[in-house]
Amino acid sequence: MEVSKFCFIQAFFFFFLIASPQASSSSIFREYIGAEFNNVKFSDVPISSNVEFHFILSFAIDYDTSSSPSPTNGKFNVFWDTRNLSPSQVSSIKSQKSNVKMAVSLGGDSVASGSAYFDPSSIDSWVSNAVSSLTDIIKQYKLDGIDIDYEHFKSDPDTFSECIGRLIKTLKNNGVIKFASIAPFDDPQVQSHYKALWNKYGNIIDYVNFQFYAYDEGTSVSQFIDYFNTQSKNYEGGKVLVSFISDGSGGLSPGGGFFTACHKLKSEQKLHGIFVWSADDSMANGFRYEKQSQALLAPSH
Repeated sequence: MEVSKFCFIQAFFFFFLIASPQASSSSIFREYIGAEFNNVKFSDVPISSNVEFHFILSFAIDYDTSSSPSPTNGKFNVFWDTRNLSPSQVSSIKSQKSNVKMAVSLGGDSVASGSAYFDPSSIDSWVSNAVSSLTDIIKQYKLDGIDIDYEHFKSDPDTFSECIGRLIKTLKNNGVIKFASIAPFDDPQVQSHYKALWNKYGNIIDYVNFQFYAYDEGTSVSQFIDYFNTQSKNYEGGKVLVSFISDGSGGLSPGGGFFTACHKLKSEQKLHGIFVWSADDSMANGFRYEKQSQALLAPSH
C-alpha cells in the first residue's frame, strides 16, 4: 500500500513538472536594452509573469572609454545607459519580478563612431583579462548571463572560438553566470566565426539569438521559415530564437507576418523563444509587439 502511494505521488509530481508553465522551454522572451541612450528604463517594459524574461544590457566592450576608443585585449568596460540602467535599478526590477533575469551583451556593431572589433593579442591574455573584468561587472550588476554579439573580427575563427569558449566555460565553472547566448547573423565572416565556436563549444551555449532581422526588409513568412530551418541546421541541437527589430527596418516585421511565422513554428514545436532589438526603439510604439510576443509564448493552460 505504501509503495503504491509513493508511486502515485511520484507520478503526480512528474505530471506537475511537465504541466507547469516554468517547465516550458518555449516561453523565453529576451530584449536588448540600453544601447541608444534614449532614457528607457526596465520599468517601462511590459513584463508578463507567464514567460522567462531576459533583459540583455547592450553593450560591454573590450575598448577603452576615451573619445577615440581603442581595443583593450579583453578588459571590458560598460557602454550602456548606466544612468537609467544602474545596479540599483537591476536589483529593483529583479526584486519586483521573480521571472526576470539579466544578461550583458559583449561587443556589438560599433563603439563611438567606428566598428567594434574582436581583436585579441593572444588567447590566454584575452581570456584572463575578460574573465577578470567581466566577473567584476557581472557581480556589480548582479547579472545572470552573457551574450556574445561581436560582428567584426581581426582574428581567425579558431582564435575567436577558443577565446569565447574558454570565457563561457570559466565563468560557468566559477559560478559567475548561469547561461550564455550567441548572436550571429547571415554573413559569411560572421557565420564562419560563430559556427567554429558552436562546433567546439555548442554544448555550453544555451541560446542562439539569431539576428533574423538582418535579412532583407520585406522577408516573407515562407522565407522566414526557410531561414529558420537553415539556421537550426547550422546550430544543430541549439535553441535558435526567432527575432524582430522594433523599427521594422529589416527581416520579417511584426506587422508583416512575424507572428504568423511564430504560430506556425509553435504548432510544430520549434519555437524556442523570441528576442527583440530593442527596447530603446520599442518605446515609440508603446511596446505593442513585446506584449504580443509574450502572450504568444505563454504556455497554454
